[in-house]
Amino acid sequence: MSDSLTHSAAAATAPRPGPGRRLVVHGLGLAVFAAMPLIAAAVGDPFVVSLFTRFLIYAIAAVALDLVMGYGALISFGHAAFFGLGGYVVGIIAHHAAETGTIFGIATSNSALVVWPVAIGLSALLALIIGGLSLRTQGVQFIMITLAFGQMVYFMLVSLEVYGGDDGLLIMERNTLPGIDLSDPTVFYYLCLAVLAGWLLLCRRLVGSRFGMVLRGLKQNERRAVNLGFAPLPHRVAAFVISGAGTGLAGVLWANYALYVSPDMAAWSKSGEFMSIVILGGVGTLFGPVIGAAVFLGLEQLLAIWTEHWMLVMGPVLVAVVLFARRGLYGFLVGERTHD
Repeated sequence: MSDSLTHSAAAATAPRPGPGRRLVVHGLGLAVFAAMPLIAAAVGDPFVVSLFTRFLIYAIAAVALDLVMGYGALISFGHAAFFGLGGYVVGIIAHHAAETGTIFGIATSNSALVVWPVAIGLSALLALIIGGLSLRTQGVQFIMITLAFGQMVYFMLVSLEVYGGDDGLLIMERNTLPGIDLSDPTVFYYLCLAVLAGWLLLCRRLVGSRFGMVLRGLKQNERRAVNLGFAPLPHRVAAFVISGAGTGLAGVLWANYALYVSPDMAAWSKSGEFMSIVILGGVGTLFGPVIGAAVFLGLEQLLAIWTEHWMLVMGPVLVAVVLFARRGLYGFLVGERTHD
């Protein structure tokens, strides 16, 4: 008994890794992303800005997934549905704005201040419906139900022949923001960077709040949390809705980035990509998925030049990260065992 108490006391007083390495990683990552357009201009390769814009958009979706996957232990295989819905709302409104100027008799707009909140709101509503139904189950059942809902959205988008069906839908121009020229790739890049930074700050505040503590408590010991008076379903549904809204925001930015949307945005394989990014970067770290997005998409770009079967190389990389870096690349760089 005394040995156990001594060990517990020693563990309690043992110094934890300081925030120094974490601050260095965060600062270095921010500096790299902030300076990337300047680096691209210096090397004379504008494609770098386009590639890193893709990193940022996928990072937003991955951070949103990590909010429920890392802190709520909710393995959702249908998160691409929100990504696809957010993108298609932008595409459909743009289509009607160019063709008739109205949707169901309501005047359309190309303003981001109008289109983006509508897309994010509909993504959140879809997340509320899916979460309200699927979160009444757990484990494999939850995974399969989210997968089923995701595929329902995918086939619904395929069936929209008026909006291109399986071929997708082209978008003529990006949405507009007062005083900001989103048609400029560099301006759009910095907008995506600002959105990612804001989304990270919001998620960090949520995780550190009472709501986040309850969510983590439900993950660690649901029975104890219930005995303390916390209802699991409302907290998990709320987290799922917030996560769905964030993923929808990523879809909105992707539609403006690519000027094209297709049903593949909502396919189960896209959900798998988001999940792989989270695992690679570090589950339950928030900043890890940003690193995961850059490494995953960067490796995909490089390996695709070498072979079309790039997943044959990416697969073993993911397995190695799972086996030897339990907190992903972020944990390897930061060297902390505690959650971010």
